[in-house]
Amino acid sequence: MGSELTKVVVELGDRSYPIVIGKDLLQSSIDAEFLSGKIKGKNVCIITNETVAPLYLDILKKNLSDFNCTQFVLPDGESHKTMDSIQRILTSLLEQKQNRSLTLIALGGGVVGDMTGFVAACYQRGVDFIQVPTTLLAQVDSSVGGKTGVNHPLGKNMIGAFKQPTSVIIDTATLKTLPDREFNAGMAEVIKYGLIWDATFFQWIEDNVEPLKQRDADTLAFAIAKSCEIKAIVVAEDETEQGLRATLNLGHTFGHAIETHSGYGNWLHGEAVATGMLMAVAMSENDVEASTFARLQLLIEQFNLPTVPPKGMTAKDFLQHMSVDKKNVDESIRLVLLKKLGKAYLTSDYSKQLLNQTFQHFVH
Repeated sequence: MGSELTKVVVELGDRSYPIVIGKDLLQSSIDAEFLSGKIKGKNVCIITNETVAPLYLDILKKNLSDFNCTQFVLPDGESHKTMDSIQRILTSLLEQKQNRSLTLIALGGGVVGDMTGFVAACYQRGVDFIQVPTTLLAQVDSSVGGKTGVNHPLGKNMIGAFKQPTSVIIDTATLKTLPDREFNAGMAEVIKYGLIWDATFFQWIEDNVEPLKQRDADTLAFAIAKSCEIKAIVVAEDETEQGLRATLNLGHTFGHAIETHSGYGNWLHGEAVATGMLMAVAMSENDVEASTFARLQLLIEQFNLPTVPPKGMTAKDFLQHMSVDKKNVDESIRLVLLKKLGKAYLTSDYSKQLLNQTFQHFVH
């Protein structure tokens, strides 16, 4: 094994689970506590996609040689995060005559993880699943916390369930094969944790842009562990997003509107979130220092992420898509804004004039 293990625990009583972070975990004999020890029965089905399967499927199956192991390989991309894909996976499991002792393993990025978790929540009213995320965005965000689901043409992630994994295994070596664009998109979520929770971490990211871009193993391991620690604290306090957990969605209401408008997959999730975070911080101008916006914009630019919405997207387009959002209550569009760097809050009590000014600034 290439480096020491870091372990973060998501504290949810008898449903608590470990997040294990290390280098070359998939190349090693993964400790029984983190994989085999989390599999109750003899049957395992790995769900992955056409990009990840040639890289890591055989390696993972070697570590599961004591189990009856099958696989389901999906096409790659956000455009396949649909009910049709869920139906195909469920059909395959039924054809295999899988029962409730089955454990699913999500091997891939956020799309694979979200769909595997949703299938795990639905199949025979619930089976166990394990997350093995292979993208930075999935490692720091979507693999942790149990939010699962699929997209609908009218809104992102509008169909789904809360379903916690039994463990999350993060092999930082998988990031070596990640395209730059996807790596940078993942960094948007890392930056988000500093913005909403930890100003010192935000400063650390600013100080470590170059080693992060070079994918230095120790630097990445720290960034991933810190992000997971923050998310674990928030999820433990508010598992089903009644209040605090919604702050993890800073920039996401604007970002999801961009993704829905552009067509899923044309903008990566992290790219849309990067622009959305800038819009949210601009909306927070009465609470945060002007330097916070400038610092965020510089960080986003350093990771080659977009700072403006797609050309031709109007304020009306934004409002139409933002009106279909899980955080909304009644007719109010609720937004996550910053109280200060490191402190976010959820509100529908904001100036509509300020929202319009934000659109005027960003929409071209």
